[in-house]
Amino acid sequence: MSSELGLYSPESIVWQVHSDPSMIVGGIRALLQQALHPDAMDGVAKNSNFREDTWGRLQRTGDYVATLTFAPRKEVETLSARVRSVHTRLGLDGQHLLLWVHLSLVDSFLGTAVRSGMHLSPQDQDQYVKEMVAFAEQVGINADVVPTNMKELSAYFEDIAPELYASDDAKRTALFLAVPPMPTVIRFATPAAPAWATLSALATAALPAWARTLYAIPTLPGHDAVTNAALVATRSTLKLIPENIFQPPLLKEARIRWGIAS
Repeated sequence: MSSELGLYSPESIVWQVHSDPSMIVGGIRALLQQALHPDAMDGVAKNSNFREDTWGRLQRTGDYVATLTFAPRKEVETLSARVRSVHTRLGLDGQHLLLWVHLSLVDSFLGTAVRSGMHLSPQDQDQYVKEMVAFAEQVGINADVVPTNMKELSAYFEDIAPELYASDDAKRTALFLAVPPMPTVIRFATPAAPAWATLSALATAALPAWARTLYAIPTLPGHDAVTNAALVATRSTLKLIPENIFQPPLLKEARIRWGIAS
């Protein structure tokens, strides 16, 4: 039964967006955007070792997104139950903050993909937001409160704007994402540090104007045009990486499971 093969099929817009190279920049942007809600940031600061295990947290977030997108439904439900249990134990299961975290992901993944040159019509963009309701439900959010199209998504960010600001924790997180700790040999003997710095700077530039304002990031004339050009170039470069290197294992397995492996 196809529904057992995964939460999303290869024909879904979610599958298309989440298998795109733009997700690398979109994921960093999402963390920067999520940090702008002080209550959400306070919960992360008090209940996680983000600063001591930056790479681990980024990896776990990426694995969670990949699992919900590409894994068999049974694995999706098992992981989602585990995440909900952790949120409950830490007191981070309030609908209001969960919805903020979810919609920051949606906004960041979709916005970065579009600005990076992925061809998604307005209808496709609405469909992505709608399909991501299932994502929200897996983390424990009531589907009735989740936007299902771009108009509702935009209205959500307008409504929550008064609650947002760049707290000290948010600013420290932004700095940490810009210059994360790396083993000395990796930082100075490989291109990892400059490559990450480039992606992080691009993710920061790709934040929506209201978010850049909250972070007090100067916006020069032509900012959006320059950022879009850089996003398109970065996506084009990443697409040159062979799929067997770039694709996460879960995506490779999913393509086989759905019978579309080349």
